Amino acid sequence: AYEIPLRLVGSEMCIRDRVIGERMTGGVGAVGVTSSLTSRNRTRPGDLILMTEGAGGGTISTTALYYDMHDVVEETINIRFLEACEALLQSGLYKKVHSMTDVTNGGIRGDAREISKTAGVKMVFEEEKMRALVDPKVLSMLELLKIDYLGVSLDALLVIAPPEYAGEILETVRAAGVEIDIIGHVEEGSGAEIIVNGEVRDFAPRFRESAYTPVKKVHGEENPRDFEEMRDAIDRAAEEAINKKYRVLEKIKNKRKD
Repeated sequence: AYEIPLRLVGSEMCIRDRVIGERMTGGVGAVGVTSSLTSRNRTRPGDLILMTEGAGGGTISTTALYYDMHDVVEETINIRFLEACEALLQSGLYKKVHSMTDVTNGGIRGDAREISKTAGVKMVFEEEKMRALVDPKVLSMLELLKIDYLGVSLDALLVIAPPEYAGEILETVRAAGVEIDIIGHVEEGSGAEIIVNGEVRDFAPRFRESAYTPVKKVHGEENPRDFEEMRDAIDRAAEEAINKKYRVLEKIKNKRKD
């Protein structure tokens, strides 16, 4: 066997005719060679969590169009995310970063749980710091519609890095005209917490991302009554698929011996 120095990265692209129902979906992926990888599993205890300003993209635009708040759509038309990334790449600071990711589907809630699980660490966030980085018009709309801004795509950049590089990262990104701040830190442990008005709360993701359209609100965000039953069924199906794979491999090996 040969070890090939390639990395596979993926991105979601979803094309659908309605929010609930039959849909056509597609995925976008790329294969390439990299010398530096800022994957989520590189997050370490002691790291600081930084986030750039966010105004959302497709999710926020969809919400604004659904509720006839067209002026909010204008706020989403920007390239601040790309400008922040470019600043970190051009300065070479990305080499000092442990992990970088975009705040998209599932919002910061989803990212927090996923990073915690992947890296085996505990994530601690400050709600006041995150709130200040959300575009005022976007935040106002979400609060008016009672949509949890922590559970939707903000199209912000999440940067996790050692404390000694935080100051330089802040300075570099701000010099590019993009607001950024420290919104939390990483500890030993597991799970995620959020500090709200001095009170520490659990920061777990909901069953679905924040319901941002009338149809999604009908279905809600909470776990369905049979959630545990569904999860057990998925676990059983996965185990059966693995066992089947091994049976097929064994059968092929036996045929080669014959």
